[in-house]
Amino acid sequence: MTKSKTLLAVSLLYSTSAHAETAPQAPLTPQNVSIYLDGQQLQPEVQPLNINGTVLVPMRGLFEVQGAKLSWNNASKTVTATKGDTTLTYHIGELTATLNGQKLTLTTPGQISKGYTMIPLRFVSEALGSTVKWVQGTRSVQISSSVDYDTSVLWGVNLRSSPDSGSSSVSLEMLSAGAKVHVIREVNASWLEIRTQDNRTGYISAKPKYSDYTSPTLIEKQADELIAYGKKYLGTPYVFGASPDQTDTFDCSSFVKRVFQDTLSIDLPRVSYDQANIGKKVEIDELRKGDLLFFSARDLDIGHVAIYAGDNQLLHTYSKELGVHVEAFDSKWKKRFVTARRIF
Repeated sequence: MTKSKTLLAVSLLYSTSAHAETAPQAPLTPQNVSIYLDGQQLQPEVQPLNINGTVLVPMRGLFEVQGAKLSWNNASKTVTATKGDTTLTYHIGELTATLNGQKLTLTTPGQISKGYTMIPLRFVSEALGSTVKWVQGTRSVQISSSVDYDTSVLWGVNLRSSPDSGSSSVSLEMLSAGAKVHVIREVNASWLEIRTQDNRTGYISAKPKYSDYTSPTLIEKQADELIAYGKKYLGTPYVFGASPDQTDTFDCSSFVKRVFQDTLSIDLPRVSYDQANIGKKVEIDELRKGDLLFFSARDLDIGHVAIYAGDNQLLHTYSKELGVHVEAFDSKWKKRFVTARRIF
């Protein structure tokens, strides 16, 4: 997404009967148009515009709450929205778009105005499975989205008012294990914005302990956070048998245990040969950042563990001289390699 903010246009075809839609006689002004998504009023980041009967409102948030992911190509001025098996592509300024390869016609072309990119909402929303209605009595746009509540809560988790657990964030309710939610967006490696089945929105922890939601982008964010957190301890002294309840010293497995617990709330066993039984086995040519690699050591089949840091690098500790450090996953380590496990 570019610095140019991407916005969404509500293309209104105002209904006067169940079978016909006509525009209202009096032109609308931005101040007297309210926009609701599934009964909740939306607060656009800028005032709506009215261009020849088309009301323009911020796009990105509306796409995301309808379950779509966006990408923007600034060179070609193309926006692409993806929701499940549906892909919608539109070039700003044109009167046609493509939906899963099929051409569709727009009533009003998109445009760029004052640095904002505008495209028609009715067209976009209905292409994504939503419905759009104009309610003359309240002068409001009512959007009913097609939302899948396909993420399950695995462990009781607080629905919070903002994506943090500090005092400024209010706990709205406790979501019980088994509750179904819709993930609106991934805020960062630690938080998801979600909607509950009773139409409440808020934020829950993105840690694997709390829900079964996952995606390639979330995994990448969490792996980056895991490695960054582990690197905070670079140089921390190595002591064999170090207690996992402190961070002044580490051995290989207490380091791994601490990093996974603190970043992802994943409670690994204390010793490496037990850690090697957790998660899913992966081959050496399938490694991704955050995987655990196990090696023979001290005449044990498995006596050492390291975190794969990406780019053929290991983050681990075993040396009193080096402490926690990063080094290449080179031939000396590959000779001792036993197995790799994917934990998240």
